[in-house]
Formats: sequence, structure tokens, C-alpha cells
Amino acid sequence: MFKRILVANRGEIAVRIIRACRDLNIEVYTVHSTADAESMHVRLADHSICVGGPSPTESYLSIPALLEAASLFSVDAIHPGIGFLAENANFARMVEKQGMVFIGPSPEHIDIMGNKIHAKKMAQQFQLPLVPDSQGPLTDSTHAHSCANTIQYPVLIKAAGGGGGRGMRIVHEKKDLESLIDEAKTEALQGFGDNTVFMEKYLTKPRHIEIQMLADGKGNALFFPERDCSVQRRYQKLIEESPCLLVDRKKVHDLGVKCAKALASMGYKGVGTLEFLYENNNFYFIEMNTRIQVEHTVSEVITGIDLIAWQIRIASGETLSLSQDDITPHGHAIECRINAEDSETFAPQPGHIETFLPSCGPGIRVDSGIYNGSFIPPYYDSLIAKIIAHGTDRPHAIQRMKRALAELVITGITCNIQFHQKILNNPTFIEGDFHVHWLEQMNTE
Repeated sequence: MFKRILVANRGEIAVRIIRACRDLNIEVYTVHSTADAESMHVRLADHSICVGGPSPTESYLSIPALLEAASLFSVDAIHPGIGFLAENANFARMVEKQGMVFIGPSPEHIDIMGNKIHAKKMAQQFQLPLVPDSQGPLTDSTHAHSCANTIQYPVLIKAAGGGGGRGMRIVHEKKDLESLIDEAKTEALQGFGDNTVFMEKYLTKPRHIEIQMLADGKGNALFFPERDCSVQRRYQKLIEESPCLLVDRKKVHDLGVKCAKALASMGYKGVGTLEFLYENNNFYFIEMNTRIQVEHTVSEVITGIDLIAWQIRIASGETLSLSQDDITPHGHAIECRINAEDSETFAPQPGHIETFLPSCGPGIRVDSGIYNGSFIPPYYDSLIAKIIAHGTDRPHAIQRMKRALAELVITGITCNIQFHQKILNNPTFIEGDFHVHWLEQMNTE
């Protein structure tokens, strides 16, 4: 097992990783920007060092600064967390070159799965179901029109190397195809340094279902109960739950078996999430994330398995001692992402936290990186806390979440607690018959 780990991230995920390290009796070190000098992850670590200014490019995205900090602390491994450099194969290679362990999959697997076109080819090789697409990048306007005619409108233009909704455009009519492709390419180049785009069939009312995976790189891979991440706004998840209420149980189990076989065959190591759209009782692979997810918490709550701890243990060379029979769901879990943003406009709301009184009581977990008096900078993601409710079944979990949101107190800034309460009381959400576009449609009604 590692003696020392550097957490190359911030906020609630850095705090979560620090706690996992404490449970494993590992010394933990962190980095911070000038804007995060008083952050909770800095306070909880054995030591933290400032690696640059407030913007991510000056600090959390500065590979030389991170490697220098790791060398200064003489750490055995670096945990990249979520976002920033978590899926950067070059960073993983440089960490390994410096004689340290990158807590994640191999750089080669990050490269393959980080490009949606390559990931789809890999999925096809392992007979995972795919949504009809352009079978590769769009090369020119003639090719794009030909693909659209074959797939049939509406179609979706997607950045090959992106995520989070950037570099994506929905095309309903032929006359808009070329202009929207140009928009997607421009946004992809600005966001990811790569303007490669491809085309998929646009599904009108799909659910977003993902399969959490855990593999040790030695031919052992396990799948967790599926997570439903369909409550989204502009492709950004707001509420996640597990298991999914309206899904074919046999189909999702068979899909999990296929995913496990695929990762075992690849020699994949660590955690990962295969994401699918689900419509008309059919699953369609869309991408794989080669890191821990924000919503890993719901999988932990219903199975009792610490995914972060296992991620670290596997990176240190351990073989999985769990079997698929150990991955058994108990009850239902729901997570609400509490963001520092306006509930009506969704504009970020940075500032100082005056009061933070987290929810507690039976069945409630709170993952956060804030405290009374902490500062929410304007430079980073607006996520400040995650509330996870666990119940014997979905109605029980919803009721506990309502209690948790009613108890939660955050003053000094504006956040989206009321927006979550609105969703939880919506009849469509309660019935469970929603899809990825439902929330935006609800807001326009």
C-alpha cells in the first residue's frame, strides 16, 4: 500500500479522497491555488502547497507545478480526482515517467476511451449496443449530408474529444446542418483543442443510464447496479439515483455482464463508467469515463463498497477480493447536487458562506468541501455539496431527501436547494417516467 498520496484536485472530491486515504492510513498531501488557500481540503491534508494563481491553467491544470509539488512531498502516487487532469493521458504518462503511480487506468486506455469515436469502435468490438452514427469523423459537407440522410433527422453533432455538452448541436433540418457543424467545431476547438466531430441519431426521449465498473487490470472486472442520471440541464447532471425505476432488469444485468467482460479483456485497471442512452427498451453506448464520477456516492450507499478506497488499493497493486455476488443493491439512493447558482437563471453565485448547516439523520450522507466562512471562488465548477439519501425503496429515499433539503442551511450565497425541492415534488419525477430532456421541457412550461 502507498505511504503518501498527492491529491491533485480541490473541493468536495479532494475532501472525499482525503477521507479515503485516512481510512487506509495513508499520508495525504494536496495542492491549492491562491483562491483556495483557506479551503477545507487544504485544512484536512497533512500539508498543502500553493501551485499558482486562481485560474485553473495557472494551478490545477499546470502539470509542471503539480509534478514539482509531488516531488517535493516525495509521494508514491497522485490521485487526479474529477475534472481538471483526471482524464489527461499525457499527465498520466508524465506521472509514471517521474516514478510515481497515477491512480487511474493506463494512459493508453485513457487515450482510447477519451475519444468518443475510438471508444465506440472499442464498444463495437465487444458487441455493446450503439446508437446509429457516422462511423467515424465527419470529413466534409458532402459526407455530413450523406450520413444525415442515412441516419435520418434529427441528428446530433458531437465533439470527438469533449464532454459536458460542449461541442454538441442538435440538427432538425437539412438546411441547418452545415452551420451547426461549424458551430460545434468552433466550440470543440476552443474547449478541447480538437475540432473533430461526428454524428449520431438524436434520440427524442432517452434516459441516461450508466454502469459503474471496478477492475484490477488482472482480468477481474465487476459491475455495479445501474445509475439513472436523466435529470439534467444542458447535459449537466443534477440528480442521480440507483437503481433505475423503469428499466428492463434482465437487459441491464446482461449489459453489465458484457461491460465486465469488455474491461476484463482490455486489462482495464481502476474505476470507470460506461454511459448509455435507454429508449424503447434498448440500450445505446455513448461514451466511457475513465475516472471516478461525481455520482459514485449513490453506488457506494446502496452496496456499502468504498469505490475510492478500492481505486487506491488497485492502483497500489492489489487484486480484487470482491466477487460479483458482493455487488448487491440494498434499497434505493438519490443524490442532489447542490450548486452555488441561481435557481431561476442558473448563473453561478460565488461568495462567502456565512452559515453551513448540513443535513443529518438516518439515511443521509453529505459530501462537501465547504464550512462556515469558506469562500466560493468564481473560477471553478459551482458544485459545493452533494446530498445523498438512502431508503428501503424509491419513495422512502425521496421522502428522506425532502427532509434533508428542508434541514439544509446555506446562507451568504444563493444556491439551488429550492430547485431540487421543486423537482422532488413534481408528479413526473415521483412516477419516475422522465428522460434527459424532461427538465428543460418542464422549465419552459
